[in-house]
Amino acid sequence: MTDLDNLIANYSTHVANPWASNLAPAQRCWMIVYPPTDERRLRARVQAFENATHKASKSWQLVDITDEPGRWIREHPFANRYFAKPEVLSTAALQEFRAQLVTRIREQATNAHDPNGVVAVLGAGSLFGITETSWLLNELAPHVAGRLAVFFPGEYRNNNYRLLEAREGWNYLALPITTSEDQA
Repeated sequence: MTDLDNLIANYSTHVANPWASNLAPAQRCWMIVYPPTDERRLRARVQAFENATHKASKSWQLVDITDEPGRWIREHPFANRYFAKPEVLSTAALQEFRAQLVTRIREQATNAHDPNGVVAVLGAGSLFGITETSWLLNELAPHVAGRLAVFFPGEYRNNNYRLLEAREGWNYLALPITTSEDQA
């Protein structure tokens, strides 16, 4: 089995297991962790995650945020200034991006109120250098009744997540779903 096959099998196990209904929002989050080098292979096999979800009699909604940072900056009135001098990008402008990102995800997550649904977020790597994935989970988790699953290109080690293996990680209550064969 390849790492990606293991990841799909581990996800299939988790989605098929009975779901506790008394968990805090942060505990209803799943981090689907895979090496950043597998991004394209994972995207080609996202359908397998959806199929596993439906097989477990759960609903599925994929929200791809990959293009959101580019879309936001392109539409911003000061886009030319930001492209010329990225350091002038203000904290207020980044807060605006964050608010817009959460709004777009919530609009697309049509099954967010389904306690038997998975809202899957693809494209977390596009947030690198703009905002933290931990912030996004904190914002979205209370609005998802079922499970919030984030495809996470990075690593999980010693109870810490590191996006794109590039900076110090953070400890989060989310359940890690990894490529490890012995996880399921």
